[in-house]
Amino acid sequence: MWNKPGQPVPIEPSQLVVGLYVWLDMPWDEHPFIANRFLVKTAKDVAVIQSLVTQGKLYYHPDKSSATPAPVPEDPPSADDVARAQADEAALALAKEVKAMEADKKARQQRQKDSATRADRAWEQAARSTKDALLTLNRSPKSAGEMLSALSRETAAAISQGQNILLHLLGDKKEQGPQFHALNVLTLCMLVGKKVGLSERELADLALGALAHDAGKVQVPPQILKTNQRKKHEEDFFRQHVMFSVQLASQSGVFSKEALSIVADHHEAVDGSGWPRSHQTSSKAARILAVVNRYDNLCTPEAADAIPLMPAEALARMFRLEGKQLDTAILSALIKLLGVYPPGTVVQLSDGSLALVVAPGPDSLRPQVLVYSPDVNKADAPTVELHNETDLKITEAIRPSTLPPDVFAWLNPQQRLSYFFSVESGSR
Repeated sequence: MWNKPGQPVPIEPSQLVVGLYVWLDMPWDEHPFIANRFLVKTAKDVAVIQSLVTQGKLYYHPDKSSATPAPVPEDPPSADDVARAQADEAALALAKEVKAMEADKKARQQRQKDSATRADRAWEQAARSTKDALLTLNRSPKSAGEMLSALSRETAAAISQGQNILLHLLGDKKEQGPQFHALNVLTLCMLVGKKVGLSERELADLALGALAHDAGKVQVPPQILKTNQRKKHEEDFFRQHVMFSVQLASQSGVFSKEALSIVADHHEAVDGSGWPRSHQTSSKAARILAVVNRYDNLCTPEAADAIPLMPAEALARMFRLEGKQLDTAILSALIKLLGVYPPGTVVQLSDGSLALVVAPGPDSLRPQVLVYSPDVNKADAPTVELHNETDLKITEAIRPSTLPPDVFAWLNPQQRLSYFFSVESGSR
């Protein structure tokens, strides 16, 4: 369990030693470290902090430190000219290195922000099209189908041709609507589909099926959708949403036979225990949709009386309890895509700080995280790629409900997770 740091104690820069958990009470862009609060791990950390203008701005947290500050030194004897020259030269070299570290930190942060901004803007555009299409598919299937088809082809081309596709956890989207689940499922289906080798044509069919798989729920009474405590006749009616979705998709005239089968089979299981037809002949694309749909429904359930699972809990449940119903190769691909700590997970780092996972990394144990930094606005807080920080790692996942209210409010871990992707420039 994460414990909030206790009262900070002011210290002089000369009192710094390895093992102190410090707070630099200064703007984030005026020092080279990844956060304002961190554990001093090396003598170089000490030298860098002492080279900054930190007088009156340096504190340490006794409860998170493994050492105590050094005593304030007495005035040192005056140094000779040679010693002063050597000290000045060393200080100049360190100042150049610190400046380079600060520039590199800012450049990395800007790249991460630019990538996240591209994903957010692309999501907004896709959300408008998806919402309009899903809400009008029932009364204007052909025009709605054209919108879904265009988005599917565009998405499949970007994913298929892109070499560097990044998954992002988006910020809070306050509006409600069917586009949230549809775009989450679309995004994860595309990335898993690429990972298991689907062609661009197959990805386009999968994208179309992912966007429309729940379109038929518009014909299901809301009171049935909003509870898991359904009577048998209500459950039977609920399960008809698959047939309704297929009918609407077929009426649009843009769904291929393969895309229609993806919609029809998204609740089927590999052991034949699924529904509505209880058969085992679904395509690889349909099995991808079944796995991804199940994951997103566990994390962000539609029913008000269902308890949302943490992302890692959802994957663990699927792997341990539902492996017979799901394609295990596809489930493994999803787990590798999301990592051990999927986006949306609150974690504690080895330096004692807290962070929110916002994107997977090349190492499943070292994702990209937003570090809890209450001294700065969340929009300006540092985002750290842990695979580039050899001295920093995740020690445990933290249940959001255990966080102090102010920490929870700052991190704002969403009960409704929203994902989208960005294609890095030069990768298409």
